[in-house]
Order: sequence, then C-alpha cells, then structure tokens
Amino acid sequence: MIRVPPGAEYRTRLTGLHFLFTFSQILTRPTAVAKVLIVDDEQSIRYVLREILEDENYQVEDAANGQEALEKLQKEAFDVVLSDVKMPKMDGMALLQKVLDEGIDTQFIMISAHGTIDTALEATRKGAFDFIEKPPDLNRVLLAIRNALDKKSLVSETKVLRKKVSKKYAIIGNSRAIEQVKETIAKVAPTDARVMITGPNGSGKELVARWLHEQSNRAKAPFVEVNCAAIPSELIESELFGHEKGSFTSAVKQRIGKFEQANGGTLFLDEIGDMSASAQAKVLRVLQEGRITRVGGNKDIKVDVRVLAATNKDLPAEIAQGDFREDLYHRLAVILIKVPALAERTEDIPELVNHFLHQIADEYGNKPKDIAAEALKALQKLPWTGNIRELRNVVERLVILGNNPITAKDVATYAGMG
Repeated sequence: MIRVPPGAEYRTRLTGLHFLFTFSQILTRPTAVAKVLIVDDEQSIRYVLREILEDENYQVEDAANGQEALEKLQKEAFDVVLSDVKMPKMDGMALLQKVLDEGIDTQFIMISAHGTIDTALEATRKGAFDFIEKPPDLNRVLLAIRNALDKKSLVSETKVLRKKVSKKYAIIGNSRAIEQVKETIAKVAPTDARVMITGPNGSGKELVARWLHEQSNRAKAPFVEVNCAAIPSELIESELFGHEKGSFTSAVKQRIGKFEQANGGTLFLDEIGDMSASAQAKVLRVLQEGRITRVGGNKDIKVDVRVLAATNKDLPAEIAQGDFREDLYHRLAVILIKVPALAERTEDIPELVNHFLHQIADEYGNKPKDIAAEALKALQKLPWTGNIRELRNVVERLVILGNNPITAKDVATYAGMG
C-alpha cells in the first residue's frame, strides 16, 4: 500500500500542477539559512508549506496555534512567521500583537481563507509585512518571504548604523556641567520645542543638536545641517529654500532646499548668528507660517520641520547692534542650552581621551594605545582654547607620534604642535 503524504490533497488543490514550479528561474535561493515558523491549525497546510520551504533551503518549524507559536518565538529567533488568522487558543492577530508587545524581532506574513480588506488593513496596520489569501499562490508566498527577509536585513542594518552614528556622536563626560546638558536634552528632546544651543567653537554644539534629534519622535526622519557661516550671503536663501530653474544665472535646474529636505525631521542651523538679514526675515516667516517659497517661485510649500540653532556669538549683543533680529531670536530660543567649554569640565578629559583613543584605533584598524596617568594629568592642565575639537586632534597626534603607552613627555612634545 502506497502512503499518501498528509499534504498531498492540499498540494493538488493549491496549484493543480502537483508543484511543478520553476522557482529557481524567478528567485535566487537564500545564501544564508533563514528560519521560518509556520503557524496553522491545519496539518496539511503546515506539511505542504514546510516541504516547499525546506526545498528552498529554509530552516522550518511549525506550530498548530498561536499559543504554541508564541512559546517557540520566546525561546528562539525566527526571521519570518507565516501565520493563519483563524486558529484555536490564540489566533493570528492576537499572536501578532503579543510579538509586537514583547519586542520579538521577526517579520509577519498573515495567511487566511477568511481574508477581507478590513482584516488585511488591520494586520498591516499592526505591523504585518504582508497578507495572503488561501489557498496561497506559492510563488507569491516565496516572494513575500524573500521580501520580508530583505526588509528584516535592512532594518537590522539600519539599527547597526544608528548605533554607530549614536556612538560617533556620543556626549562623553560625567561632570556636573555636562550632566546638566544631558538632563536638559532628555526633557526637551521628546517635544517639538525649538532650541538655541550656545557655546564656544569646538565645544560640541553639533553633538547636542544630534542628540536632541536622536531622542526625539523625529529620530527616523532626516537630520539636515546647514552651516550658515560657510555659505555666501547671496546663496544662503537658495540653500535653505531651494530655487526654480532659471531663477538666477547659475540656476540651470530646480533645487530642493534644506527646509524641504528636512521635512518631517530636524533642521540644524549652525552659526545662525552669521545669517544675512534677508535670510533671517524669510526664516522667521517659515517659523510663523510653516511654509517656504523657492527662490524664483511663487508656490507656497508646506513644511513640517523642527528647527535647532547654534551659535558661538552673543546674540543679545548682536541684537543690540542691529545685526540680528530680536523676533527671530525669540522664535528660535524657546529653550536655551549652553554647552560648557572644555576648560569648565577638565574632570571629563580622561574619559574623553579614552573615547578618542578607541575611536581613532577603530578608524585606523589598530589596537588602542594606552596612556599613562601622568600624561592624562598633563592634558588636564592645558588651556584647550579649541575645546573638544582641539583635544581630539591632539589625541590623534599622540596616537600617531607618541609612544605606547603615551607619556607625559609625549604630551609636552606634541600637544602644542597645532
């Protein structure tokens, strides 16, 4: 007697062609083994899907209901979950919600014989990657899995990149002066309040701006920086608001300005004290109305941007001299954050030096150098007129030219070379 596999009848019902597929012609097989969990109360469906996916080199497990699936997901990692919607004990929608609540990192594909537009919309709104009706087209299933894996890979890469960015722009130090800055950031970041960041050159104003963005509700949207001092006054308006083709001699094509680029995110106006009077007036209008007009254009464009500004100038003095608009200052300086000079937080220098030693070693692909305690004391006694930026340059110089461990003599020899 020939044994008929439990999924044979369903296999025929799915395709009518007994799985005579040519997937290898339309999809490349996965280069790394991905783990897929099939969740369905029908054994025949689990059998057929497992057979197909294992043939495509996936590592597969299955579960008969949502509760059993959740227990598996809590114990081990799966890249993709293929889940039915209607099941006993715990249905697919409840399983999806549990996975989201517990922060389990996987991609969900819902499969249902009771598919409706409302169900599909609810599933995708909750976080499902895709929704497929039964009986599923197996080409569609495989394509959905491949796309879900691509998304998972992209999400993972983004998380790694964000960690690297966060590490690069970390605010290092535990002095009272810098702790006050961190406390203010923690309170202000989740809001949309505009912030004016003040402090001397090289003190870390950009780091504060980036952390305000990273810890805000706009963290996944763009962070766009404009150095107002580095752009000629005649070009600053085009840089900020964009321009239309032919609006001036060199405008050979349309350009999208920084405000539009930052839409939904954060715009950081560095060295705001150097902005021209004309540009100041237009920035004020944007802050008041939430709209920009490109140079040479006549169309208002709505923008949703959180504006952060920074300066090393005494803006109240600039206002008194007529060089900065008082109304713009009050629009920008809803919250004031003063970044201390390095000379005001010398107790942070050992931690900063250690951070830079590891950062520079990573950049050069070397093992971090050690530094003697006397060398750290010598660094703490220097004036640091260039602040954090100068310290970083000195540490890099000591890494290249100094001994291992770096000595106080190395500090005396190379610290004053800049």
